[in-house]
Amino acid sequence: MHSREEAGRYISAVQGEFNIYHANQLKDELLDLLGQHQQLDIDLANVQDFDSSGVQILLMLKREAQRRNKQLTFVQHSHSVREVLDLLNLVAELGDPLVIPLDSPGERP
Repeated sequence: MHSREEAGRYISAVQGEFNIYHANQLKDELLDLLGQHQQLDIDLANVQDFDSSGVQILLMLKREAQRRNKQLTFVQHSHSVREVLDLLNLVAELGDPLVIPLDSPGERP
């Protein structure tokens, strides 16, 4: 993960695999970041492999942010993330704007 602060928001970018093999480590790191920042964006643009373990972590982080009265947003969803969220019909559940580029063939608008 790579992190930066921008316009009062803390942005952490997850890169590579967000799956069962890295779930425990990512969960701990993301919960720690959530504890440290009032406003946190999780950038998913460079997630190459995403599975149900990643979905569970995103849902858990969303619930935890609500419980702690913190603002958490998932941004820049990669194709892998969009595909899984769409398959599981969870785009609305996560409540974040999901922008699908016009140049993505076969994607639903």
